[in-house]
Amino acid sequence: MSTFKDFLVEIGTEELPPKALRRLMIAFGEGVKEGLAKADLVRGEVHFYATPRRLAVLVKDLAVAQPDKEVERRGPALTAAFDGEGNPTQAARGFAASCGVEVDQLDHLKTDKGAWLVHRTRLQGRPTAELLPEIVQASLDKLPIPKRMRWGSLDAEFVRPVHWVVMLFGTDVIDCEILATRSGRETRGHRFMSPGKLYLGEPAAYAPLLETEGKVVADFEARREAVRAQVLEAAAAVNGEALIDEDLLDEVAGLVEWPVAVTGKFEERFLEVPAEALISTMKGNQKYFPVQDKDGKLLPYFITLSNIESHDVRHVREGNERVVRPRLTDADFFWNQDRKQKLAARSAALRSVVFQNKLGTLADKSARVAKLAAAVAYHIGGDAKLATRAGELSKCDLLTNMVGEFPELQGIMGRYYAAHDGEDAEVAAALDEQYMPRFAGDRLPETRTGQALAIADRIDTLVGIFGIGQPPTGDKDPFALRRAALGVLRTIIENNLDLDLQTLLRTAYDNYGSNGIKLAADTVNQVLEFMLERLRAYYADSGVAHDTFDAVLAQRPTQPRDFDARVRAVTTFRKLPEAEALAAANKRIANILRQAGGEITAGIDKARLLDTAEKALADQVEAMAGKVAPLFVQRNYTEALCQLAGLRGAVDAFFDQVMVMAEDETVRNNRLALLKRLSDLFLQAADLSRLQG
Repeated sequence: MSTFKDFLVEIGTEELPPKALRRLMIAFGEGVKEGLAKADLVRGEVHFYATPRRLAVLVKDLAVAQPDKEVERRGPALTAAFDGEGNPTQAARGFAASCGVEVDQLDHLKTDKGAWLVHRTRLQGRPTAELLPEIVQASLDKLPIPKRMRWGSLDAEFVRPVHWVVMLFGTDVIDCEILATRSGRETRGHRFMSPGKLYLGEPAAYAPLLETEGKVVADFEARREAVRAQVLEAAAAVNGEALIDEDLLDEVAGLVEWPVAVTGKFEERFLEVPAEALISTMKGNQKYFPVQDKDGKLLPYFITLSNIESHDVRHVREGNERVVRPRLTDADFFWNQDRKQKLAARSAALRSVVFQNKLGTLADKSARVAKLAAAVAYHIGGDAKLATRAGELSKCDLLTNMVGEFPELQGIMGRYYAAHDGEDAEVAAALDEQYMPRFAGDRLPETRTGQALAIADRIDTLVGIFGIGQPPTGDKDPFALRRAALGVLRTIIENNLDLDLQTLLRTAYDNYGSNGIKLAADTVNQVLEFMLERLRAYYADSGVAHDTFDAVLAQRPTQPRDFDARVRAVTTFRKLPEAEALAAANKRIANILRQAGGEITAGIDKARLLDTAEKALADQVEAMAGKVAPLFVQRNYTEALCQLAGLRGAVDAFFDQVMVMAEDETVRNNRLALLKRLSDLFLQAADLSRLQG
């Protein structure tokens, strides 16, 4: 009899939420894998499957039973188990009885810590078939389903009503009840093209059977890539390139079981509407893939994915063209209506829109942002007047019809409307750039006005929300403050802007005070700490070692550009052959100075340098201080640390030959002063004592 069999579980349902389908598939599969691991069940490869009507997991070569286990239970110590004459005590007899054996059937366990009675037994592993229903149910119970539903009069709860369950182990059905549904071996094909039941002889036949007879591509990733390939091919057929959004690709793959691409067309007059608006309605409302030419100009085509092979695709195409036309007409209407009123004319209405109950209206926020953006622009070489104007207009497009219908177009439509109104080109660009980066890896604002506005808007929000006591907690971040902080940091670092966080935060804090809004006294420090911790995530994603970050953070640089220069310098320094020894020396120096206690303020008295090694180190330290001083002024930390690496020989000789904590207090203090001077040189860049080996 084979000791390994394939296992298949399939949960057949009503249509599952398409945006969550991939996440549910992975969670279900990982849950099954975790359950098998906890049960010590040996297995081969695991395959996850998901379509709009099913979640499934196929486990190859799964052991038919758990391995037997040697179980050892320790009893009383031998000194307590037997009396002076060697007779078992009540403790020994009680332990034996609890194990179901006699005392003479117990073993002795002897270690260097003592000797005990011990009962050893072999526990036979449970059959896998008995364990699988529990494992599957546990995985289903842990799925990330925000709100479960019931159906009929059943007590079972799931994301959608369940219609069938397949549980096959080898060629045998595991007879059980999952989600109030009896298990079997019959799956279902496509709802329309193969609506009947399909008999499964064995787990391995699952995906091939569904595809050939059921008209269902069960593999989510394969179906997703089939959608991509068909969309690209369809776009090429009209001499275009498809705009493929990965999230939309996931969603469409979650909507169809048998993807068939269909190309539709709309009237060219709609192309007068900004492309972003047309793309938004096609993607967001219709789940269509837009098409552009090789120059990036939108074409009057879209590609939709049908879930059926139609005998006359013309009807499918015409139906979709009829459906999309009203959507495009709405966008065209909004575009024309919005332009009848200048963007600036909407600013008065911002007084009636609340930004946050305790922080005033959008008009208040716009005024604060304009003021802060002007200050930022001044410091980064921008135009303060343009920044002020951009700040004043920054929220006006939120009141337009287009943004009301498509919130994701905020800023983008502001740019179009500002350009239409004759605003300065850089002001118009800044209205879009204020929201950059919109997501991880997104491009950053390019204009100085856009950079100033993007920074000012986020800093104002961070200070305000922290100031009223609503910082992010756990995974809750309703104001997206983590993203805001990272956006500020990226904008400053990657655009090489000479800005100080503490100064920015203090200015924003004072702006609130000028508005008569009182924030918590420690707001600036709170936000600064929060932003520095976001830097940790930023550098971790960049592959920077955590202790490199800690070494720089210890010096508390508040200018992100300066922080970045130090991180890069330490990263380069660590590649030098002298780095490990000097990091260890800095750690040793830090420990010595800490143990010495008190603040060392005296300088080095060369007359009290007794040993050759300490004289040599003192000479080299002073010479090196002169060399690196201008480098630190220029923030050339990399070159400065590379220069300081030249001290390694003198440092090694000092610690080999000199007793720092000499009995003579004046000699001891002089040596401590020398070490303090040496440490301070490195601390101008980072605290190298934080580096690990």
